[in-house]
Amino acid sequence: MNIADFTAIVPLLILAGTAVVAMVGVALHRNHTATVLISLIGLAAAFRSLWTAAAHARPVGALLVIDPYALFYMGMIIAATMAFVLFAYDYFRKREGRHEEVYILALVATLGSAVLAASSHLVSLFLGLELLSVSLYGMIAYLKSRAVGIEAALKYLVLAAISAAFLLFGIALIYFALGSMELPWISGRLATGYGFDRGLVLAGFALLMTGLGFKLAVVPFHLWTPDVYEGAPAPVTAYIATVSKGAIFAVVLRYFYAAHALESTALFTVFFILAFASMVAGNLLALLQSNVKRILAYSSIAHLGYILVAFLAAGEAGPAAVTFYFAAYFVTTWGAFGVVSVLSTADREADTMEDYRGLFWRRPVVAGVFTAMLLSL
Repeated sequence: MNIADFTAIVPLLILAGTAVVAMVGVALHRNHTATVLISLIGLAAAFRSLWTAAAHARPVGALLVIDPYALFYMGMIIAATMAFVLFAYDYFRKREGRHEEVYILALVATLGSAVLAASSHLVSLFLGLELLSVSLYGMIAYLKSRAVGIEAALKYLVLAAISAAFLLFGIALIYFALGSMELPWISGRLATGYGFDRGLVLAGFALLMTGLGFKLAVVPFHLWTPDVYEGAPAPVTAYIATVSKGAIFAVVLRYFYAAHALESTALFTVFFILAFASMVAGNLLALLQSNVKRILAYSSIAHLGYILVAFLAAGEAGPAAVTFYFAAYFVTTWGAFGVVSVLSTADREADTMEDYRGLFWRRPVVAGVFTAMLLSL
């Protein structure tokens, strides 16, 4: 690597450095406000460095590619993490205990998400995914006094382990069939249309999509979503719904478009079924809920179905259409969960219908924001 390569990955270096500085700061002296300030300064510096990285956009080794696509998703991820830090500060300061570590976990998860957005190799895909997933386990269960949070984290842990096994098996099949895990090589081999076992490649991509489908929470891989959304602290729920899903769909877009996977009728049919089932099940099951966070969980399942439609139908315009949708989805989802976070108290989450009855008369501005977000969703 040379100076230009290091300049290209400077947003990743700043995110990693911020996590280390925050960790050392917590080890020396615990201070909730100071940790929040360190996190915000580091995230702001990482966001500003995207323009520096854009001037040196290039493949960095075999593992990463820094291009406008990766930088745009990094920008959305970093901006959403800044929103998380702000909402989490208000949310956790109402509660007793030590809360500094949740910001360190969020910074590491953001680093993993940024690696996913820039991934051009199946190894960097797996490393970024595990950085994100392992951090989320701790974030979901962070309020250890809430049994429902521990239960949610355990469910996410078990299903994440299963999805990682599917993902690794799919990677193994693709490597066995094509002889490489680099995305440009895979794309080039598939473009030739010969010299490999097509059945193994299709099976590998199907297993890859199964592993990523768990993370995206598309039907039928969605069963963990309502319980995790309900059990996690409200800002963490918003983080999972936006940063986690956005980063993983960035991978799906890059890999499946670059590999021309949708030209396969079998894979196209699989994505069609996932989209149809997610839209139908997400909306119908939401009607049965009385918990606001569970309703928003099923809403996110339905929205992934809508996004898959654009992914399938838009052709070359697919990545732009999906990215535009995700930008709006990030704002509206953070707005909705932000209201839940603001209304939550030290004793309980504001997640029942009763918490929102007559909200306009108590807090008209908050009610107006929540209404706008829900109508947008």
